[in-house]
Amino acid sequence: MEAHNLSRASKKGAICERHRTQVLPPALVLPTTRPVAGLSSRGHVKVPKSAAHLRSSSIASAYHDLLVTAADPLSATNPVDDLEELQTSITAQRTSNVADLEEILKERDACGVGFIASLKNVQSHKVVEQALTALGCMEHRGACSADNDSGDGAGLMTQIPWKLLKKDFPALNEATMGVGMIFMPNDDKLEASSKAIFEKVASKEGLTVVGWRKVPVKSEVVGRFAKVTQPRIWQVLVEGKPGQTGDDLEREMFILRKLVEKAKTAELPSEFAPDFYICTLSNRTMVYKGMLRSVVVGAFFEDLQNPDFESSFAIYHRRFSTNTTPKWPLAQPMRVLGHNGEINTLQGNLNWVASREHELHHPVWAGREEELTPLCDASASDSANLDRVAELLVRTGFEAPEALMLLVPEAYRNHPDLMKTYPEVVEFYEFFEGLQEGWDGPALLVFSDGRKVGARLDRNGLRPARFWRTKDDMIYIASEVGVLGDVLTNAENIVAKGRLGPGQMVVADLEGGQFLENADVSRAIATKHPYKEWIKGQIRGMKDLCESTYLDTPTLDPAMMLRLQAASGMGAEEAQMVVESMAQTGVEPTYCMGDDIPLAVLSDKSHVLYNYFKQRFAQVTNPPIDPLREGLVMSMEMRLGGRGNLLQPGPDTYQQVLLKSPILLESELTAIQGDKTLGSKTFKIQFEAGKLGSLEASLKHLCTDVEAAVRKGAQCVVLSDRQETSGPNENKPPIPALLAVGAVHHHLIKTGLRSDTSIVVDTLSCYSTHHAAMLIGYGAHAICPHLAYETCRQWRLSARTTSLIKSGKVPDVSVKDAQKNYKKSVEKGILKILSKMGISLLQCYHGAQIFEAYGLGRDVVELCFKGSVSRIGGMSLQDLQREAESLWVRGFPEKAMTKLEDFGFIQSKAKGEFHSNNQTMAKLLHKAVGLGDGSKASTEAYKAYQQHFVESPVAVLRDCLELNIEGQSIPLDQVEPASNIMERFCTGGMSLGAISRETHETIAIAMNRIGGKSNSGEGGEDPIRWLRLKDVDGEGKSDTMPYLKGLENGDIATSRIKQVASGRFGVTPEYLVNADQLEIKVAQGAKPGEGGQLPGSKVSPYIAQLRRSKPGVPLISPPPHHDIYSIEDLSQLIYDLHQVNDKAKVSVKLVAEAGIGVVASGVAKANADIIQVSGHDGGTGASPISSIKHAGGPMEMGLAEVHQTLVRNELRDRVVVRVDGGVRSGRDILISAALGADEYGFGTVAMIATGCIMARVCHTNNCPVGVASQREELRARFPGAPADLVNYFHFVAEEVRQGLAQLGFRSLDELIGRADLLRQRNVQLAKTSGLDLSFLTSFAGPSGKSSERIRQPVHTDGELLDDRILADAEVMDAIKTQGNITKTYGIINTDRAALGRVSGNIARLHGDKGYAGSIKLTLQGSGGQSFGCFCIQGLDVKLVGEANDYVGKGMNGGDIAIVPPPGSSFKAESASIVGNTCLYGATGGRLFVNGRAGERFAVRNSLAEAVVEGTGDHCCEYMTGGCVVSLGPVGRNVAAGMTGGLGYFFDAEGDFTDKVNTEIVALQRVKTAAGAAQLRGLIETHVEKTGSEKGKAILASWEKSLEQFWQIVPPAEKNTPEVNPDLVPQEPVGKVALKV
Repeated sequence: MEAHNLSRASKKGAICERHRTQVLPPALVLPTTRPVAGLSSRGHVKVPKSAAHLRSSSIASAYHDLLVTAADPLSATNPVDDLEELQTSITAQRTSNVADLEEILKERDACGVGFIASLKNVQSHKVVEQALTALGCMEHRGACSADNDSGDGAGLMTQIPWKLLKKDFPALNEATMGVGMIFMPNDDKLEASSKAIFEKVASKEGLTVVGWRKVPVKSEVVGRFAKVTQPRIWQVLVEGKPGQTGDDLEREMFILRKLVEKAKTAELPSEFAPDFYICTLSNRTMVYKGMLRSVVVGAFFEDLQNPDFESSFAIYHRRFSTNTTPKWPLAQPMRVLGHNGEINTLQGNLNWVASREHELHHPVWAGREEELTPLCDASASDSANLDRVAELLVRTGFEAPEALMLLVPEAYRNHPDLMKTYPEVVEFYEFFEGLQEGWDGPALLVFSDGRKVGARLDRNGLRPARFWRTKDDMIYIASEVGVLGDVLTNAENIVAKGRLGPGQMVVADLEGGQFLENADVSRAIATKHPYKEWIKGQIRGMKDLCESTYLDTPTLDPAMMLRLQAASGMGAEEAQMVVESMAQTGVEPTYCMGDDIPLAVLSDKSHVLYNYFKQRFAQVTNPPIDPLREGLVMSMEMRLGGRGNLLQPGPDTYQQVLLKSPILLESELTAIQGDKTLGSKTFKIQFEAGKLGSLEASLKHLCTDVEAAVRKGAQCVVLSDRQETSGPNENKPPIPALLAVGAVHHHLIKTGLRSDTSIVVDTLSCYSTHHAAMLIGYGAHAICPHLAYETCRQWRLSARTTSLIKSGKVPDVSVKDAQKNYKKSVEKGILKILSKMGISLLQCYHGAQIFEAYGLGRDVVELCFKGSVSRIGGMSLQDLQREAESLWVRGFPEKAMTKLEDFGFIQSKAKGEFHSNNQTMAKLLHKAVGLGDGSKASTEAYKAYQQHFVESPVAVLRDCLELNIEGQSIPLDQVEPASNIMERFCTGGMSLGAISRETHETIAIAMNRIGGKSNSGEGGEDPIRWLRLKDVDGEGKSDTMPYLKGLENGDIATSRIKQVASGRFGVTPEYLVNADQLEIKVAQGAKPGEGGQLPGSKVSPYIAQLRRSKPGVPLISPPPHHDIYSIEDLSQLIYDLHQVNDKAKVSVKLVAEAGIGVVASGVAKANADIIQVSGHDGGTGASPISSIKHAGGPMEMGLAEVHQTLVRNELRDRVVVRVDGGVRSGRDILISAALGADEYGFGTVAMIATGCIMARVCHTNNCPVGVASQREELRARFPGAPADLVNYFHFVAEEVRQGLAQLGFRSLDELIGRADLLRQRNVQLAKTSGLDLSFLTSFAGPSGKSSERIRQPVHTDGELLDDRILADAEVMDAIKTQGNITKTYGIINTDRAALGRVSGNIARLHGDKGYAGSIKLTLQGSGGQSFGCFCIQGLDVKLVGEANDYVGKGMNGGDIAIVPPPGSSFKAESASIVGNTCLYGATGGRLFVNGRAGERFAVRNSLAEAVVEGTGDHCCEYMTGGCVVSLGPVGRNVAAGMTGGLGYFFDAEGDFTDKVNTEIVALQRVKTAAGAAQLRGLIETHVEKTGSEKGKAILASWEKSLEQFWQIVPPAEKNTPEVNPDLVPQEPVGKVALKV
């Protein structure tokens, strides 16, 4: 069986896992987020004419021609002939460069990694062979370019193969020789020049180039695209200076490489310099890598097949890049690291590195530090940049594990296991937090300095990492188990199996012969220096400066406060719905619907500067995290004071003040301003009103003044717009605080002073979470929102509030508590904003600029927000000056103010800001569709509806575009019929629960009538809706659905698109197989990066039944980080869904933001059928106000970028692109089509057409017309009928037809992708003339026929294990006849989603619970990801071996048992044999694991039962039902968000209570006979299924064991027999009579 499996793996490897990953069309051109060549230079650059951008049918020929045109590639350059000249040039260019987000967004990736090491340090070829085998078995974790043959990258790092090299260089001295692996341009002349540069620099450095060795390669295995940029690969041998060995030699090689990199940049033509790339230059390690598939690495590099290639370790890496253009240098491993993950804070990290480079000094560099800079490069990947910093630390003398610990710190607070086993590490982390911000994001890092090999996991544990050790002292670590295919045959040789938990590290010390796990590694590093003593003298807390106190009386009179509120831009809504609401409740306010007001740059109303920015968020390539339930890994701490020299930590490195929060009280600000140690200096931020250029001049003057103060030693600068007690000066408006912070921050970066000081903002203008996050994101260390505090004080002391408190309408809070609540709300809101980007630490978010600007011109960005994305131009500094003045003048009214103006930015107001979804529009539409009038459509009324938008203000970017109608129009009857157009229509993913049953089903029926597609949302679906109606009477009523009207026989209420959202509510096998399309909701337009929320009042018994939850219990979907950690995890989920329902297309819903193009490229490569792009203005049933208003981008920008990128990568014909986001008319469809959309989604407007009146109370359950309420009496008012919505869509389709006729087009096919037909309208905006929409009007090239894309079949994955099982006639007979059968099969790690398709076949015939037969399957080997996904009743599965992540994902029934191989020498109870996120979203069934599981076991479990022998962190997170038993130790944060079900945990160590999140659940011992019976029954079954020794031991001493169990009880379970001893008479708990 084992040999057969291995031969299958080998055979599959030969075809690039072609059928197990994806089948893709050809691609060549670099996906870019910028316009095509020749467009406006406003924030964009022309596409370079490199070989990667050629569009020639003869690619190699075109590349050759390009090279030949440079007859003398060096002639146009100024070669640097002298090393001293080069060094002088280096010093002259010290100005720090800011990271450009446009560059960063070009490349996103995730990967599979691992290493093999001999603890005995025995070099062998077997290590290399095994590494290649493991690499080949992780092909599915990588991806290919669109030619399906050019890998995204793969490679190995090993020791230098001296034995092999000595064949060519017999006299080489291993101790004094460095060896380089070098990529060179594929051109004779450039190659010769590259060698000459290297030799010249080496000679100047006093080194000897001993010789060059051409690396033998087999180019025919390289894919077509990779071949275009395939370099010539050389090895160079360099003799060190006399006496240089070991670390000194490594440093010399490092310096040499840095000097060569600078010289090649100076001497080679800029387009070819990157092709000369030094992979490694070392005395210890070497990297073989390329743009290759895993399975051909060994074939390409002939050295790796040579038996003389020996090493005692090998790191291997397979890359999945969202960018399809081959870039050989970005393949991994790098020089120290191999990285699987995404650094979410990259832009901030790069800026901080640049700002502190001048401070990096150490004696070992002998004053040559400047030659090593710049360290980082925004055009390189996140992995490459992290590697560069880690390499510097290692070469300086830090141990490799030490470097990784300080760069990727563990979440060391609130960590019981850490405090018990290695508490010394706390002071280590606290010390280095003052020197180095973390590189934060999901990451598994494997690393080596040639002496130690190790692996480090990020603080959240969001990447899988498994390790095992054998009797012969070999250590293996990998992203997956089973990569060697020997789980059965090698079972007796394996002595231990484990996994890396969050923030953990393992190290194989090759020289010391030790394998160190996390506690030992951490303890050894943390005790190298007396960090506890060091921090005592270097870190002070606020308590050391002052007593933190809230003011209890106002500092302004009410009239003055009103003036300042108005002058700072605060309106009545912001004061009441934001500040006062937070003061009252302590939480950020929730609202509903979407953001349907104009972008700030389009508005004719004055906006604060913050409104010109949108928060960025994580989607696909990296996950958001959960601030609600996983806050233990998050921190709000900040430091004030200079940072000091990272390379020489010591007892006097810095003097800092530690802030627990960046939101300062006024008392704290006063203390900071007066602190002598910090030497704080306060600067007034203001400019002269009415003077042209005054704002810009004042900003520059401010920067100069701050620079001077910092040079004099000010370690803290306070930027203040606080007004004098005498009152504000009308002629001195404040510089917008965000402008001031950004300008100062970037000026200090540019001058190399940024890390010498900290920035504190004392401002009127910060009062929301978005404002605070922006100030911190652009450089502020701390903020004192003094006007917001004053607003809280005066609100509490007002007569109105006092009256409300007395009447019980408002809780009684003190003046202090009002301010405390506000502060807490802002802090929680900041954490939420961090978490949306997947960032845990505020220090990592600080200065990271994770925003994009919509409506700011280049001059503004260059001065204040350098590196930020601003693609549409907009407001200049002079425009912003006028707007700032217009806001400030509000504080100086002619008449005394009595209240704040209501600007209507949130709620629609008669004289306020324009809202696209307004009541006038709703009334016009109701009349047009005949709502309440028997669905009698009115063409004239629809024309009035159209005219309403013609006369409305400019609100969205497409309002500034028009189609260029210059061709010959055609008769309307020559245009495709409306029915064809309507087939492209979809409705948005509005969940049943957020809206009523009547609305949901009416929309579904209407969409099915027109041939379109409705979307279930994430609430599941009632099976009754999958049946066509046959009982409709003459009045349009049906007994099947008596609450609906206007029905017809043949109607069906199924949603053809069924959503699989992050919560997996109601997702069962039967639900999945009844879908035409399955949508993965990665993000939602109204709240990207966050999950949904359904108030408890809306969770009726019916809704609870569909969602497998409890009535009345609020439901919060976490952001999609529980099963989508990365692009390869999304690829896995797509794979899972294709397996369970091979007839359904899979769509992925994304939200517009800069960089969505490369994300979409990755999604296409991940085998999605459809990509949906949503705009920021999508509706929602409930969401925080700041999320509705300030996250996500316009749908036009996202759509244009996705289409352009897919076309340029030749991936466009692979996927259908669907768009939604405020689509309301035929004109919207036409513009969207030209931008590239194939299908069109309607959200809010569909609800309006069925009766919504835009009351905007969806989040309250009080919708007056029953559209968005679960209250029976309100639902009875629902006015809509399916024909109303059908009428609307007919109108829209006819409007589209008329537009096509005018354009001379017969179908939408002819318009889709024709952005060249778009032009910017000559619209006079109120605030600026700088808007530039050339990004939207860029033509990407021909994109194929849209209707053919739509009609193409479902993407497939080739032959699967399930196909072989189902091909067995006996198995199929048992499924059809509900018979009984037993079978045995082998399984390997590439057999992913095993049994998903078997379950889908059963569900199709029998539903979830209708199968009465039994299919017993024994599988032997290593289960791939998602083993047993969507398992269904009747399946009884036993896996002998081990499994990876997602075991039992979506499990609905049946049994799964997993046991170690027979003959295993390790203890099962201490071994990790399944991965992370098991039982995710399970809705039934049972799982028994004879071993330990990883993180997030049973997350989102609804009804499954499970027994496991230990888990990682976050066990039972968000569980809503079922029962989980753990017989062994668990990690922290157990039961976070658990609202249903029970947990039983065996606590042998007596420390379990420290690990439980008791925010919701209670803990108790097992108190009832029913509880004891439930527990014992599950353990007995566990023993029966797995033979568990641990289970047997517990049962053998049952009474004693029972006393050691804890029961976890959510409130919904407290009155069940298993929990409450008072419910029924009980037998003594320990005496329950059950069989053993």
